[in-house]
Amino acid sequence: MIAAQPSDTGTAAATRSDQTGELRRDGDGARSSEAGDRRRPRSPGRARRLRRDLVLLLMGAPALLVLFVFHYLPLAGLAIAFEDFRPSTGILGSHWVGLANFRYLLVGGDAWRITRNTVGMNGLFIAANLLVSLGLALLLNEIRDRSRWLSRVYQSTMFLPYVLSYVVITNFVLTFLESNTGIVNHVVRGLGGSGIDFYNSPGWWPLVLTVVEVWKGAGFWVVVYLAGIMAMNPQLFEAAALDGAGRWAQIRRITLPLLTPLIIMNVLLSVSHIFNADFGLFFQVTLNSPTLYPTTDVIDTYVYRSLTSTGDIGMAAAAGFYQAVVGFVLVVGANWWVRRRSGENALF
Repeated sequence: MIAAQPSDTGTAAATRSDQTGELRRDGDGARSSEAGDRRRPRSPGRARRLRRDLVLLLMGAPALLVLFVFHYLPLAGLAIAFEDFRPSTGILGSHWVGLANFRYLLVGGDAWRITRNTVGMNGLFIAANLLVSLGLALLLNEIRDRSRWLSRVYQSTMFLPYVLSYVVITNFVLTFLESNTGIVNHVVRGLGGSGIDFYNSPGWWPLVLTVVEVWKGAGFWVVVYLAGIMAMNPQLFEAAALDGAGRWAQIRRITLPLLTPLIIMNVLLSVSHIFNADFGLFFQVTLNSPTLYPTTDVIDTYVYRSLTSTGDIGMAAAAGFYQAVVGFVLVVGANWWVRRRSGENALF
């Protein structure tokens, strides 16, 4: 009896120890499970997400409504591009002509000229706007580090032409290029040369239109690129300066690489509109001078003249459809090319 007591006591102690270990393990498992639950927040249901994002959805509703009304509803009118459309009979009653409208637009004697001018001039605009706006944004950033007030003045001055209409800009261009009283001809004659009749010399207008387009549009992209530069982490530049990198090295090694996604987005969006010329620029600034058509006649001005002279709405619709399809193919192709070389910089 006395000898058996230690054995019973040891067995009871072992049992209590096992039970305590199991409770401890169970407690640790429960705590780790609770911690895991805290680390993994439950995904809110659809109704909860809608309530949570209701304010944002209401803020975006007007823009979505405008997009739907002015961009998606008119898609039903694409049928006009394949019809001999007559307003009196409407879309459903007009005669179906298939690809005849496209044949008139693309196979005529002016097809190559207007396509070449549209693509060539827009290509010049894209390259010039990119180089000028990026360079000005970098210069403004250098000025901003020394005088914020002066940087704001320059920025506002560059942005001002962007909000001017081409009717106003046409008068500015006339002030410079008019044959008898233009500033350029005054300077040329003052230097002993003969005046230039710009409005009868088509060879000058790729340069003239590029200068006008850059003067008007570069200010917008200067603001965009400058905002991208201002959003960069200043500690990167401070660390580079401590390592002995100068301003030019910081631009090449830090600023331009970080701006690359924004530059690619700008170029891709511009390429999508390479077949859509700015009607105001090519019609108003050139005064629609027939002698300038070899270099300034683009798809939009050609369609406008054809529409006003013949009233062929179907051909105008075919031109718009053609521009939209080609722009879509170009932006998809350019995005595919970017994605193959740098997937993180592609739009989609």
